[in-house]
Amino acid sequence: MQHQIVSRDEWLAARTQHLAREKELTRLRDELSAERRALPWVKVKKEYVFDTPDGKKTLADLFDGRSQLIIKHFMLAPGQKDPCVGCSFEVDHIEGALVHLEHHDVTYVAVARAPLAEIEAVKQRMGWRFKWVSSFGSDFNYDFHVSFTQDEIAKGAAYYNYRIGSVPLEDLSGRSVFYKDANGDVFHTYSSYGRGGDLMLGTYNILDLMPKGRNETGPNHNLSDWVRHHDRYGAGGFVDPTGRYVAPKESEPCCGSGAEGS
Repeated sequence: MQHQIVSRDEWLAARTQHLAREKELTRLRDELSAERRALPWVKVKKEYVFDTPDGKKTLADLFDGRSQLIIKHFMLAPGQKDPCVGCSFEVDHIEGALVHLEHHDVTYVAVARAPLAEIEAVKQRMGWRFKWVSSFGSDFNYDFHVSFTQDEIAKGAAYYNYRIGSVPLEDLSGRSVFYKDANGDVFHTYSSYGRGGDLMLGTYNILDLMPKGRNETGPNHNLSDWVRHHDRYGAGGFVDPTGRYVAPKESEPCCGSGAEGS
């Protein structure tokens, strides 16, 4: 993009004009957040049980003494050795926030369908500290519309992001919010999917300030064009449109253009 080069006074005039738009967005975001908090709730009557490093835990147990819980629906199916790149990118942003969330009445937990042993292996490899539990054998992911049966996939009739349509995988990304009252009753208050996760991505907020912006100019025009597992930058390979990392072939140089730039 070709930019106009101007004097400092001309730049200041343009910047203050843009500031008015930024303030408009800030006020609108505040209004939208208030509307989100005012949404009606649904009481969770079904008991969900998860496998955790500390044994079996119910959804109510996952609050860990707090009244608010956010669940990250992580795309890791049974037998899947590599975590979803997009989910990994999202949870990378959580590590520094954990201590602050936990001291402000919020518990953060990731949930995946993979068995606990497979989750623990990925967690150890990536060095993550957040709580990550398994819903293996549970209806949890299906009831909250982030996992789908083979029949739903074949028919193109999966319910995801508040519409019915086709999905590319058995598991997709999302996040759900719950509240537990003084009586111990649990309520589902909010869920978001797709680009609803942008709010969690501090890297994007920084990139949006930069001259090149998000600069996602590859074949998929999203984070899969450039984001990698944090231990794989420079390792070659590429991320396919479903968010899964594909390692370079042995004949490809590890850091060359290879498939990553295709």
